[in-house]
Formats: sequence, C-alpha cells, structure tokens
Amino acid sequence: MPDPPGDVDSSESFNAQLKALLREAHAAGVDVPGGWTCRNGAEHPDWDVVITEVTKPESD
Repeated sequence: MPDPPGDVDSSESFNAQLKALLREAHAAGVDVPGGWTCRNGAEHPDWDVVITEVTKPESD
C-alpha cells in the first residue's frame, strides 16, 4: 500500500507531491503520459488529467 499523501495546502505542496508521484510511477515502469480519469464519489469533483512529457531545456 502506498504512503498516504502529506498536507496539500498550497500550489507548491501540490506540485511537490505530484512531482514525487510522477517520479515514483516512472521509476516503477508505469506508462505515465496520457489521459487519466479520477472518479471521486458524490462528495468530491471528478477530474480528468492529461500528462504530457516535455523536452528538457538545453543547458549552457
């Protein structure tokens, strides 16, 4: 069972946890890019998430 997420109380903490989740999934061989639907029951909104891999900028 995965570790429960920490507090998400800002854009920064959301981004940090999302980054950690994506890194973990990639390392585990999950095909991350694509569309993901997250159904949350009647009390929370449903979400449709699209993940696109982007090219890293060239370093000097």
